[in-house]
Amino acid sequence: MLDKTFNSQDVEGRIYAQWEASGAFKAGRRPGAEPYCIVIPPPNVTGRLHIGHALNNTLQDILIRFERMRGKDVLWQVGTDHAGIATQLIVERQLAEKQQSRVAMGREKFLEAVWKWKDESGGAIIQQLRRLGASADWSRERFTMDEGLSRAVLKVFVDLYNQGLIYKDKRLVNWDPRLQTAVSDLEVENIEVKGHLWYLKYPIENQPGRFITVATTRPETMLGDTAVAVHPDDERYRDLIGKNVMLPLAHRPIPIVADEHSDPEKGSGAVKITPGHDFNDFEVGRRHNLPLINILNKDGTLNDNVPPAYRGLDRDEARKMVLADLDALELVEKLEPIVHAVPHDEKTKTVVLEPLMTEQWYCNVKPLAEKAIAAVEQGRTQIFPENWVNTYYNWLRNIQPWCISRQLWWGHQIPAWYGPTLQNGIPFYEFGSLGSQEIFVAETDAEVVAKASAFYGRPAEIVPHDEYFERVKKAVADDNRLVLITRDPDVLDTWFSSALWPFSTLGWPDKTPELARYYPTSVLSTAFDIIFFWVARMMMMGIHFMGEVPFKTVFIHTRVLDEKGAKMSKTKGNVVDPIDIVDEFGADALRFTLASAAGTGRDMRIGPSRVEPNRNFGTKLWNAARFCEMNGCVTVPGFDPAKVALAANQWIVAETARAAATVTASIETLKFNEASGAVYHFVYDVFCDWYLEICKPVFNGSDEAAKAETRATAAWTRDQLLKLLHPFMPYITEELWARTAVAPRDTLLIEAPWPDFAALPTFDDARRDLDWVIALVSGIRSVRAEMNVPPSAKIALQLKDASAETSARLARHKDVILQLARLASADTTTSFEKGTAQFVLGEATAGLPLGDVIDFAKERARLEKDLKNANDEIARFDSKLNNEQFVAKAPEDVLTEQREKRAEAVATAARLQEAVARLSS
Repeated sequence: MLDKTFNSQDVEGRIYAQWEASGAFKAGRRPGAEPYCIVIPPPNVTGRLHIGHALNNTLQDILIRFERMRGKDVLWQVGTDHAGIATQLIVERQLAEKQQSRVAMGREKFLEAVWKWKDESGGAIIQQLRRLGASADWSRERFTMDEGLSRAVLKVFVDLYNQGLIYKDKRLVNWDPRLQTAVSDLEVENIEVKGHLWYLKYPIENQPGRFITVATTRPETMLGDTAVAVHPDDERYRDLIGKNVMLPLAHRPIPIVADEHSDPEKGSGAVKITPGHDFNDFEVGRRHNLPLINILNKDGTLNDNVPPAYRGLDRDEARKMVLADLDALELVEKLEPIVHAVPHDEKTKTVVLEPLMTEQWYCNVKPLAEKAIAAVEQGRTQIFPENWVNTYYNWLRNIQPWCISRQLWWGHQIPAWYGPTLQNGIPFYEFGSLGSQEIFVAETDAEVVAKASAFYGRPAEIVPHDEYFERVKKAVADDNRLVLITRDPDVLDTWFSSALWPFSTLGWPDKTPELARYYPTSVLSTAFDIIFFWVARMMMMGIHFMGEVPFKTVFIHTRVLDEKGAKMSKTKGNVVDPIDIVDEFGADALRFTLASAAGTGRDMRIGPSRVEPNRNFGTKLWNAARFCEMNGCVTVPGFDPAKVALAANQWIVAETARAAATVTASIETLKFNEASGAVYHFVYDVFCDWYLEICKPVFNGSDEAAKAETRATAAWTRDQLLKLLHPFMPYITEELWARTAVAPRDTLLIEAPWPDFAALPTFDDARRDLDWVIALVSGIRSVRAEMNVPPSAKIALQLKDASAETSARLARHKDVILQLARLASADTTTSFEKGTAQFVLGEATAGLPLGDVIDFAKERARLEKDLKNANDEIARFDSKLNNEQFVAKAPEDVLTEQREKRAEAVATAARLQEAVARLSS
């Protein structure tokens, strides 16, 4: 006997353990079946499950469970990312609490500490994914720095280097002065802060008393200026083009150049040019052959390229001093308070320096990008929704060389070694720098030693980087013939290893059976914000190394907002923790809420108030199963739904087939909200609210044959809806699957066959009959509710102008209609008496004589007042939404909410208008 209520806390752990013990999650158990594979976007090993993870992994699990039930050989490949910067930060903070530092500890000991942290504390998010019900193949869990994936990374680097696509170059990069590493453009977060715009006067050389004014938010960088730019068509400065200004404080002349980078409409129309610390200025400098002066050390202090008074100052101190000195010279014209976007490191939130000229490793991805574009153009990979295709194209068509090196210790160390140059056949070491030395690239130490030994014609030895120059000094002093080489201390960008995820996790570079079977993968589900970081790079690497796209379909899911439509942030205190939701409402309720809200083209809102109704939906399902159990509905072996005879049973069989077809088509086309909406409607409305209600007279009647057929049909329908609902709500459906069986089931629900009823009769006559009954009863219920008819009042139904077919339907289903609509009688008539509420049903008009039940005049007045209020509300919404200023300034979530509320008001007004019309008949 089923318990009175479903308690998710008691069930979820037990059922998950059952699934794992059964081996249901494991791939390769159906060797003759069609393969189906999804690779999880690997969460950071440092991470905790956030609501975006919960959404994406719910959608992936829906697909995995659906295809597993359809009989495919399913692999959901899981794993975690080493998260270079984030992980190193965590361990460094822990060391700081013990008054220890990474530098003092040394690289080897520090990496031991990181691995220890990873083994003890990393991977918590994997346990949280299990709480959510993720049915992944945990036996194949990978880590981006495990032995196999590390081997793949080394091979890709070496191959791309040998192909001339990886190289070293000096370019401007965004620099994090706290971690002292390059940061990807994509990892720079522009945060709006309050600041100032200073207008500085630069004296014109040899024209005493004449100045040109430039505006800047970073006055300290003026010490690195190498020009002032004006627009070539700006009449104010035409006579100054080609002349010099005397750079204040630095006391050096710099030219005034004509360049369209300067906007005559902004500020003074003249801009200072600092090629060493601004990407746009760098391009101006290149066009005009300007020198590039770097004024910053890697820790953010000013270096020896500035006047002595400013050397060693940090940026803030230097700014204050520069402004004070300029003010003393009366060269600060004015300042304006502004709000402007300042680049920060997305991970550390450190203010990023203006671009810093450093030597880094780069990958020329342009040739790879062209193939990735062609793959989507040719339809080999489809991106859904299609509006994201242009985002993908735009980034790839404008792609720049990828800076792949990071000045960190945690990560894949770059497989490049440096040795002395050869001068007249003699090794020549450059002390203090590796920049101009010979470079050897190889996958292993043995390979690189062999390469270097062959190059120098003498034995080579690898020396740790922190010992290299001391060992070199000693070797030179001892006139040692041994050549010393050392490995590049930098590591690869975390996204480099992630780009290989679809094939490296399957065993590449080895030719494994898994790689042959599951690549290319079937679907990638991911967020829009990593289209550039991850999706495009996987496409490029997959096509380049595998000769084929890494996935056939890319699904870009929507963004998750809080229940009021605001973006979640810790500072706002509105972050929704999915595990808190699971603890309160159960994993099924959260999963169903996420799937229901996953419509394309709009953000979703999530919060407790939106999850609770779906917990209640689970309760409705549980109660329906208990009702079936109490009325003797048990699964009948060999039951054939095609042979049921009663109209209500034929109708529910046809509705089950229709629901199965709709849910199947919706999941296949990645319309998760439509799939969940279809199964919700079928369970809640069709099965619970109509079919089981229609069954009650049968269960309470004396026709044993009708009872037996209805019980068997109800049990069959219950079993099918459990299958349809399982991908969305796996725990409650698996529990009901087991608990509603008289004898043990042949299989767990997770591996039960997916419903496919294409061969069933459509039972059109029964569907027309029951659809008519439902429309009639729904109309009567609406009238009763709108007219405030007391629930206990049993009223009469009269059908006027009914055809013979309609009259026959009324007679056939009269008992059900009387019970469901709470009627005293139901007959046909040729006319209505006064005081009859009416509504049209097909060719007939249904009438409910209410003159003795309600006060018509009073009800009409109430409804007309409510209708006026609804129309007034619509007018208020229209006033706002037709106001161009309101629409221009309001956030998108506010506009969406206003439009939704207007639609609700319109629906209410239409319903009230119908009610008034009924009373006016």
